[in-house]
Order: sequence, then structure tokens, then C-alpha cells
Amino acid sequence: MNTLVFDIETIPDTDLGRRLYGLDGLTDAQVAEVMFTRRRQETGGEFLSHEQHRIVAISVVMRTRDSLKVWSLGEAGATEKDLIERFYDGIEKFTPDLVSWNGSGFDLPVLNYRALLHGVTAARFWETGDSDSSFRYSNYLSRFHWRHMDLMDILSGFQGRGRASLDDVATLLGFPGKVGMRGADVWPTYLEGGLTRIRDYCETDVLNTYLIYLRFQLLRGHLTPEEHAREVARVRKMLADSGAAHLKEFLAAWPPT
Repeated sequence: MNTLVFDIETIPDTDLGRRLYGLDGLTDAQVAEVMFTRRRQETGGEFLSHEQHRIVAISVVMRTRDSLKVWSLGEAGATEKDLIERFYDGIEKFTPDLVSWNGSGFDLPVLNYRALLHGVTAARFWETGDSDSSFRYSNYLSRFHWRHMDLMDILSGFQGRGRASLDDVATLLGFPGKVGMRGADVWPTYLEGGLTRIRDYCETDVLNTYLIYLRFQLLRGHLTPEEHAREVARVRKMLADSGAAHLKEFLAAWPPT
């Protein structure tokens, strides 16, 4: 079985902001500030509604029978449409189990809206059993099926009051948690031309999610303690063998236990 852990990073869709609020002539930074201000007035917080986000990075950890790999889809600077198509093409080709942290609450709704915008086809993702009967009782769309595991939702017992952040749970379990930056840093980093840093940050988030997933598989009896130890050792080896500075930093922040 293939397992695909995923995470996205987003920035304000300033083109949409210009159309929504009649902001022609303003810079992206100025438009985004108006969008944040309007959101604060509406909700008391700055986090934009899902359709107002533009995806700039999608990072994944892919575990197949023979390999383990972490990477960001597309080249730095690839179009949003290209990133989204690559994500759904991977589902079409491999039919992996998807794993996320708050993917049902954020990542997938944003992907859905942006896929609509760009006219992307994602037939396998939207399959519910009409063309493939194996999806009737296990598909990507149902909250209580296992083909997509939103670990934040599952571990909270599907209760909003039980939810915790990725950083807090990773830290609880002895994993590095946030390394180098945080979600609130993505937009200013993007304005500074730091897309590579954003992609690196996204990769460390999916690594945290994958490590939590391995512990969850141990919890639910799908891995024995020995199998879990081997999977964790596989992650450490992948990081040690990598020449990427952010992966070395992640490993250095993850003390052996």
C-alpha cells in the first residue's frame, strides 16, 4: 500500500482581493493588508476564508513498499495549476492512502476551490464507488473512512474541543515540530522572494505529520513495536543521507530516544 502525507502552504489571492474590494492600482502587499483587515472586521481574526488562499507549495512524504521520499511538487516558481495537477495526478496513478494534519479542515477545501478555478480534473479523488466499487465504503471524501486520514480530526475524537496543533503534538512526542519558520511567516517570506524557504518549511511539516502517523499506526496495532522502530530508523537514514540543509536541521533537532 502506498501512503502519501501532504501539506500545503498558501498566500493571499491578491487578484481575488482586487476584484472583491475594488483595489486596482494597489500593490500585492497593500491588497493583502486590506484583505486581512476586512477579515478581522468580520471574524476578529486575520486567517482568510478558504477561497481567498493561493497555493504556493505542496510538499509530500511518499512511502511505498520499497522506498521513502520527501519532496515538494514541481519546480520552485511552478504555476499553482501545475502544483495542483501534480498532486491529483499522484492520486490518479498510485491511489495512495492520504495522511494530513487538518487536511479536511483546510488543505483539501483550498485544493478543491483552486482546482475548480484552474479547471483541473481529479476523477480518482472524487470517486465514491460508481466506477470502482472498492471506493464505496472507503473513499477520500468521507470523514469516517480511512483512505484519507486527517490525524488532527481523528486523534481529537472528531471533536473540535479536542484538537491540538501539529507543532504541539510533534513536540509532545519528541519530534522537532516547527523548524525555521511558522505559518504566519509564509506571506512576508514570500514577499521577500523566499519561496524556497517556504517549500523547505512545508517539507518539515509533512515530516512531523509522517512521524505522528507512524506512532498512530503503532497505537492502532497496524505496526508492531519492532516494525515501528524500523520505520523510524528509515526516516532517520533518509534525513542523514540527504544533502539538504533543512533536512539536516530537522534531524539535528530530533534527538535519539
